[in-house]
Amino acid sequence: MARRSFSFSFAEFVFLILLFLSGLALAFSGGGFVVNFQRVGFSVVTSLQKAVYSVCDGVTGVFTAVAELKSLKAENQELKEKLKNYEFLQRNNTEIRKENERLREQLQFATHIEQKNFPAQIIGRNPDNIYSGITINKGSRSGIKKGMSVIAVQNGTTGLVGKIVTVGLETSLVMPVYDSKCVVSSRIQNTRDIGLVSGSGNANSPLQMKYIKKRVLSELNFGDIVVTSGETDNYVADIPVGTITNIMVVEYDSSLNIEITPVVDFARLETVIVTDLKEPNPLLEGSRR
Repeated sequence: MARRSFSFSFAEFVFLILLFLSGLALAFSGGGFVVNFQRVGFSVVTSLQKAVYSVCDGVTGVFTAVAELKSLKAENQELKEKLKNYEFLQRNNTEIRKENERLREQLQFATHIEQKNFPAQIIGRNPDNIYSGITINKGSRSGIKKGMSVIAVQNGTTGLVGKIVTVGLETSLVMPVYDSKCVVSSRIQNTRDIGLVSGSGNANSPLQMKYIKKRVLSELNFGDIVVTSGETDNYVADIPVGTITNIMVVEYDSSLNIEITPVVDFARLETVIVTDLKEPNPLLEGSRR
């Protein structure tokens, strides 16, 4: 069998082309074409815009974050400095309050003591000196004289510190009771027996009281207070020196060896009161008039 062959004439080909173009135009005009090129173009353009915006926004965000981080670091450093200043002020306020309390306590005592007195600040300590010296910031210009007794008030308790041994224009040297060369005529407050109290040269060692007869041993107790006797011109009477912490009996000695812990805590001592036994307190004299 002979094969059938299909062939198109030029006119038929042109007709088919025109028919295709007409259908294409009809599809565009009616919006029923499978692919909407208008929407595709809009989507492509907007996607590009969105991508560009995202990139720009990201870059802007990075620069903004860097700027904010730098600002936060500066603020953090400023807050740290303010915190340091606040803590410093708090410590200063605490120290000022404590100092005011000490000065108020000292002032109350200074206005009630019968003798003329001079509150002073400790500005130095020299344990290597001929005396275990304590230097105060008052001297002859303030009325300080050699031989004056020195006392202190700590936590509401009055105690003996020592006596003035050297006087300068603006400063003075105090020989404390724990110095080995310091001897204080003292009385046991409970029994009224008198002896001599001296130190060993060390502020951390107990004081020694001698010349208390053995016959009063049964009347003594640990914790008994020893005060100044006031029988010499160096110390105000009835100022606490310390408390009895140990009593030793030596067979060959007619006296007791008594150890006394000072009332004053010398490690924490900051202010003292120098007293003049020869002149009355002008504050009391004025109130009596």
